[in-house]
Amino acid sequence: MRAATLAVAVGCWMWGALASGAVPAPARVEVSATYDALQRMVRIREVSLSPDGTRVAWVESVPGTEDAARLQVRELAHPERAPVRVTASDDGAPCAEGSLAWSPDGRQLAFLSTAGEGRARQLYVADASGAGGPARRLTTVTGVVAAPKWSPDGRSVGLLVIEGAEDALGPRGPAARETGVVQASPPVKRFATVTVEDAKLRLVSPAGLFIHEYAWSPDGARVAVVASQPPGDANWWTARVYAVEAGSGETSLLHVPRWQVAKPAWSPDGRQLAFIEGLMSDEGSTGGDVLVVSVPERLAAKVRLGEKARLPAKVPPARDVTEGMKATATDLFWPKAERLVFAAQAQGEAALMAVSPRGGEVTTLWRGPEHVAVSLGRDGVTSAVVRDAITQAPEVWAGPVGAWKQVTRLNADVRVTVGDVRSVTWTREGQSAQGWLVLPVPDASGRKAPMVTVVHGGPAAGVLPGFNPQVVLFAARGYAVFMPNPRGSYGQGEAFVQANRRDFGYGDFDDVLAGLDAVLASAPVDPARQGITGWSYGGFLTMWAVTRTQRFQAAVAGAGIANWQSYYGTNHIDTWMLPYFGASVYDEPEVYTRSSPINGVKQVKAPTLVLHGERDVEVPASQGYEFYKALKTLGVKTQLVIYADEGHGLRKPEHQKDRLIRTLDWFDENLPAAEPKPRVRAPAR
Repeated sequence: MRAATLAVAVGCWMWGALASGAVPAPARVEVSATYDALQRMVRIREVSLSPDGTRVAWVESVPGTEDAARLQVRELAHPERAPVRVTASDDGAPCAEGSLAWSPDGRQLAFLSTAGEGRARQLYVADASGAGGPARRLTTVTGVVAAPKWSPDGRSVGLLVIEGAEDALGPRGPAARETGVVQASPPVKRFATVTVEDAKLRLVSPAGLFIHEYAWSPDGARVAVVASQPPGDANWWTARVYAVEAGSGETSLLHVPRWQVAKPAWSPDGRQLAFIEGLMSDEGSTGGDVLVVSVPERLAAKVRLGEKARLPAKVPPARDVTEGMKATATDLFWPKAERLVFAAQAQGEAALMAVSPRGGEVTTLWRGPEHVAVSLGRDGVTSAVVRDAITQAPEVWAGPVGAWKQVTRLNADVRVTVGDVRSVTWTREGQSAQGWLVLPVPDASGRKAPMVTVVHGGPAAGVLPGFNPQVVLFAARGYAVFMPNPRGSYGQGEAFVQANRRDFGYGDFDDVLAGLDAVLASAPVDPARQGITGWSYGGFLTMWAVTRTQRFQAAVAGAGIANWQSYYGTNHIDTWMLPYFGASVYDEPEVYTRSSPINGVKQVKAPTLVLHGERDVEVPASQGYEFYKALKTLGVKTQLVIYADEGHGLRKPEHQKDRLIRTLDWFDENLPAAEPKPRVRAPAR
């Protein structure tokens, strides 16, 4: 199914509207219509290449639905053939399907689906060719099922399971409402196996360990897990690496990280384990260096779990094989004994890189100004990727790394028109930083464009120039968009990520301002019409910005932190703050006070819109109320919008649309009108 034809044209109507100080109703309707057209675009949620590289599966959204998706499979040797839909739906009705896992022989596909009774996802297995009849259901779990992966012998499928807690949706929520005795028995996510032949489910890992990620060893005898003490949503930042015996469940400690760990990957001989370790502010937003640890053939007997557990004497310390790399590893594969392959962010660009497990020179296999999601084949060369860029809607590509051929044309009719897209670099305090600037199509009158600085969340994250409806609509409304990667961001190496520890709002915000100066010095942007916005950590820096400078004439703060002291005691993931602040708020409150926007709120003059999810436990809505109440009391123009039943990220399409259109309207209404460019008269003759 193709997306509806979409043409986003940046025309002169926007500039005339902006010059008058506010966009008239027809322009608002036009942008709303453009947003609706963007929503009809097909989004590709994941891609997976079969182990032998002959087939590619992907999950595509069903436009007009909240979470329904189609699972498609295509034979790469026959691109002329239509893809085959694989589904657990008896009547073909849309449902939520995904979490793809190929069998070792590439003939079957395991996936999760809501096609059965109720809303819970369950595990299904289907013939990948579509010729084997309907998908077969393997689980009936009352709770949460996630992350299916086949055992190497193809006889069972591994899973992560939370029993009896269907509302355990993770820290991004929306969170379950808590009443009665709070957190008396937090849910535990355990590693389990399901036999394919008779669908028997067996819980394997200890009940006192919350499993975040896992990877089968090549012989299937054990799994490496990234795990923490319950409650897992709060303690991921203290997770360790363990080995769990698949038969007995006996658990041995393999690595105690200094920072956070993710993406375990076994060597082909099962004697070593690689993973990514670094300072990470959010589970799922992986970034760091690649580390390798040797795994003894015989591990210690079942280890005592908990903070005091020590490494067995036979386990040597992990070694950093990418130390000093000026990039950030984000995903990891170990296809060949002498070659680790990893996806990375490198100075604002996506990249695929390789390194020896002994360390040494890091080789760049491919790099480009776009966003990619990668699935690597068994040979370590063939891959399937989802590629998208500022003006390129996502599509599936496949082939040798860097020599991919396009597989899908789901969004061939999507046309996005913006002006220049530039990578902007600048130096501050001897450190190079980078960001992306997207300009609107130039106005014939020669007026400079207003600009909105969009600060990313995290702070351990990075902006890549991927397809972004917010950027498209801002440009369509006539705004330039600046997306900086200040210190604390991915893409410049681990030292750069850690450069804002105990310094929130100072070095990182000064980097943002220095980047803004670099843009103003080189681009046709109006310094007198500047807005700033961001979500989560970006919301904090937006609140911070209006308390520290008058350079921004309007602001929109989403899910921001106004007061780090009150935040510490009310959020459900406070463990993330310890590596950043160096101590708890009870031990060093002054560090938290120093970076709290609420303490400078009397300096705010810019009209500020505050947005929040009602059931956000990562950044509770009380933070939004606190900043809004202060601004209102002090007579600053403000508005607070709380989105019902939403968590840290807005999920409902109507709320996503409201947030974007409301943000645009706020800047239209509160940035000053442009001054007409004076005409130059011809000299008298």
